[in-house]
Amino acid sequence: MSKIIITQTKSQIKCPKRQKDTLVALGLGRIGKKNEVEGTPQVRGMVAKVQHLVNVTEA
Repeated sequence: MSKIIITQTKSQIKCPKRQKDTLVALGLGRIGKKNEVEGTPQVRGMVAKVQHLVNVTEA
């Protein structure tokens, strides 16, 4: 699997609790925070659910 870098770019203030929990599971939580994770199908599915809040780059 390849590594991906996820960066939170927008606020989670008016998001549903499920999306907030997904950001926490991805290791994010505030604007500008980055996390490098494996690009597994589970992680890519979580990123798809919060794609309007994050940027994704291949490492």
